[in-house]
Amino acid sequence: MKSLLCISLLIAIHTSTIYAQDRLSGKSFATRSEVLARNGMVATNHPIATQIGVAILKQGGSAIDAAMAANAFLGFADPGMNGIGGDLFAIVWDARSRKLYGLNASGKSPAGMSYESLKKLVAAGNQYNYGPLSVTTPGCVDGWFELNKKFGKLTMSEILQPTIQYAREGVPITAETADNFLAMEPFVQKSENENFKAQYFTNGHFPRKGDIYKNPDLANTLEIIARKGRDGYYKGEVAEKIAAHVKAHGGFLSTDDLAHHASLWVDPVSVNYRGYDVWEMPPNGQGTAALEILSILKNFNIAEMGFGSAAHIHHYVEAKKMAYEDMAKYYGDPEYGNIPMAELLSDKYGAKRAAQMDPDLAKVYNPGLPSGDHTIYLTAADKDGNMISLIQSNSSLFGSMEVPKGLGFALQNRGSGFILTEGHINVYAPGKRPFHTIIPAFVTKDGVPFMSFGVMGGDMQPQGHVQILLNILDFGMNLQEAGDAPRIYHRGTFASSGHVDDVGETYLESGFPYESISLLMDKGHNIGMVKGKYGGYQAIMVKDHVYYGASESRKDGQAAGY
Repeated sequence: MKSLLCISLLIAIHTSTIYAQDRLSGKSFATRSEVLARNGMVATNHPIATQIGVAILKQGGSAIDAAMAANAFLGFADPGMNGIGGDLFAIVWDARSRKLYGLNASGKSPAGMSYESLKKLVAAGNQYNYGPLSVTTPGCVDGWFELNKKFGKLTMSEILQPTIQYAREGVPITAETADNFLAMEPFVQKSENENFKAQYFTNGHFPRKGDIYKNPDLANTLEIIARKGRDGYYKGEVAEKIAAHVKAHGGFLSTDDLAHHASLWVDPVSVNYRGYDVWEMPPNGQGTAALEILSILKNFNIAEMGFGSAAHIHHYVEAKKMAYEDMAKYYGDPEYGNIPMAELLSDKYGAKRAAQMDPDLAKVYNPGLPSGDHTIYLTAADKDGNMISLIQSNSSLFGSMEVPKGLGFALQNRGSGFILTEGHINVYAPGKRPFHTIIPAFVTKDGVPFMSFGVMGGDMQPQGHVQILLNILDFGMNLQEAGDAPRIYHRGTFASSGHVDDVGETYLESGFPYESISLLMDKGHNIGMVKGKYGGYQAIMVKDHVYYGASESRKDGQAAGY
């Protein structure tokens, strides 16, 4: 069985290895060179979003203004992935104060839905992964206004105007968006969700690649926001329509929940890896799992192992498993429990976890301390040295799939991030922020920016962050090569839930050597191949006053500067 799998994997990677001589870099996976510019840079997963961001920079807008303008467009042109019905997180480097700021623009669960009522509804067969019970307060729009107030140079009307115009005139659907639509279409067609179909279907189906897509309802909503400010979303007509829709379909989000929403300014947290400070947002998100993986791996000479070797992949996967066990046990809304963050990210704890690793055996790990999906990522930089790492999401594709009539967007299903296990820090409670998967990242060197980056994609995100950093800091790849390199995705159940013999599955993109795959199987790893689980990367690096941009080769995006 092992030999048959290895042969199939060898065939799959053959086409990615025979063209190494065609690349000046000598790396078979390299797709293109980095983009270089002096005055500003924007990297997103859609070329028009990138161009909008660059245009905003040229108008005198800040990097933060450019990121918001790009984000607004993506909510229109890539509506399954993100939009104003979702949440937002950002890390901002402010060149004036020479300081990093973190913005948590995630919303809380409805104040009127108790734990007991939710458990009864779920027990009665009501869906909680999507639908009205999964809706939490959308934080994106408030996040925009917080960012604009603190770091913006243009008005929100100027920032939103490009998307308003495109939403009225239409844009062609890109290949990746069309693929996502097509994958979801059979489910939607069988559903009775008429509001959703009316908003996104044409002639009985999603638009196809190249079809012109318009959304005048969203244009109208953005005009209200541009004219009336954040209260144009959280109070008045828009808020009333959101709350009325959710209530009519059996949910609990209310106008009071919307009116009382507020974003949080927080301090990013970091670990030092190979002399670079890597920054992530603290919980309720999963970013600190990436930091814990790095804290473990810095106890090994990863560079000496070589990219794609069995030793490299094995040590990475084992460290990932340890960190994710801790994440499943300890992460949630910090207002509802004590998260031992300092200890989890300490050098002492990283060394302790590293010592538990066997270099020749894939193992199952438990949490290391005593008990106490669908996203866009973008980044921008401006001529003044300001940089932003921004991520925004509906959670699942189209989130809850609840579409209030006449508003032009779907509400997120971020409430599905709660669990119903009493006593856990992430157990559902009213007025609480759920565990979040979306995470922006930032790296500084000697107190100044080195790079802003992210890798969207559910539980792939911390894994992707670590792999990008290993590629650059250990294996010497440039910014674009670091994203082009084949990736590893580990998926597994948690030992703390009783799966004591499950080492999970390690999925490898094509391009890893046959010898590595064979050795990993000898160590006990379950090796497989899966399509489309490896995330989406954008990055900006600054070096000698020049910006270097990189964009995900697996998606439709673009990095551009001027």
